[in-house]
Amino acid sequence: MRSAFYISDGTAITSEVFGHALLSLFPTEFEHHTISFVESTEKAQEAKIRIDKATRRAGKPALVFHTFVNNDIREIIESCDAVLYDFLEPFVAPLEQELALKAKPKTHRTHSIHEKTYDYRIEAVNYALANDDGSNINNYEEADVILVGVSRSGKTPSALYLALQYGIKAANYPFTDDDMEELKIPVFLMPFKKKLFGLTINAQRLMDIREGRMSNSKYASARQCRMEVREVEKLYKNEKIPFINTTKFSVEEITAKILSETGLQRYKY
Repeated sequence: MRSAFYISDGTAITSEVFGHALLSLFPTEFEHHTISFVESTEKAQEAKIRIDKATRRAGKPALVFHTFVNNDIREIIESCDAVLYDFLEPFVAPLEQELALKAKPKTHRTHSIHEKTYDYRIEAVNYALANDDGSNINNYEEADVILVGVSRSGKTPSALYLALQYGIKAANYPFTDDDMEELKIPVFLMPFKKKLFGLTINAQRLMDIREGRMSNSKYASARQCRMEVREVEKLYKNEKIPFINTTKFSVEEITAKILSETGLQRYKY
């Protein structure tokens, strides 16, 4: 199988994001390798050996997606027996001309503890953990958004992703079986109705997920799942709560749609 490498003198997150996005356009499989923090010529030589071995093993040049600010290290990587894609270099000169500024490359600048959004993200993660699954209903005034939905519809991972990636304080509250007889917005959530965002899910998919946790239970039954989904979607429509169906979306896509719908400020860069 042909190999794809994502490599950088930093976290390699940028290389991974762009590389995976490009490769996802092609209907074929790759063997993926991430090599981060290649900060010395010695580490660059080690990476070169790995890449060249992968090329020989597959009988096809490895694909290497990289971002380097150190020229000496970049030269070693670019000497590999591989097809290389540098995500930064093609854009530097045009931007220098447009901004009338000389680029000043600095390792780790794009994903650093010193970036001004770091504190936002850490604080938001702590908030999401403290306000997960309705465990704390006393500080919703601090929330940027409150995710609501039935159990296992994707509230917790979405809240944590919003926090970790964007510095957004997301609480989440579950509608349980006890709520379903006369489903309505709980009294303590009414003052924060404008912060509510609903998640729903296909009943069959919900049943499959719940079966993995509590097999052969009422909680995982087809009847229960259909009833809960039906009632919660009725609530969203009656109360004009924005919502999305999470069935076919990844957590990245779910959170992107939440941001698009709400217009929340992102603290990412």
